[in-house]
Amino acid sequence: MNPLRLLAIISLLAITSQAAPPTANPAGSPPTDTKTAVNYTIRVGWQDVKNGTNSLQVVTGEGSVELDTMAGAVKINDSDVPTTVKLTATITELTPEQGRLRLFLGRTVPYVTSSFGGPGAMKSSSYSQLSVGLESTFIVTFGKPLIIQTDGNGEVSVLVKRDGK
Repeated sequence: MNPLRLLAIISLLAITSQAAPPTANPAGSPPTDTKTAVNYTIRVGWQDVKNGTNSLQVVTGEGSVELDTMAGAVKINDSDVPTTVKLTATITELTPEQGRLRLFLGRTVPYVTSSFGGPGAMKSSSYSQLSVGLESTFIVTFGKPLIIQTDGNGEVSVLVKRDGK
């Protein structure tokens, strides 16, 4: 074999063996995410000395969820005035066992601002709604309930479950 040809083949082999191996994500392709997507069940329960036990539950992926729902009514001068419950949450997984939960749990409370009518006349009232609630950030252990608020009116607990493995 010609020594010049042999030198060219050896040089070519040396150059190609030092080239970078192909990457898993060639330029222009989207990066691959190795984290498995899962759903989370967020259950908030509250015990109220006047109204007993209530709860609400939502299922969401990692990120934000918002829920506004009717919670009942209050009678004001023979009229039913609706009350609402609002839940806003953001879940971020820290490990497969724990997550960070930013939570707002609130409700509206109607109250009379003025009343009209006198003896023998039909009485009517104007009312407004006051929004009250709790907003905070918690570290939760998936599958274990956490009491997040307690006072003379009752307590509020939250349970976050990580669905799937």
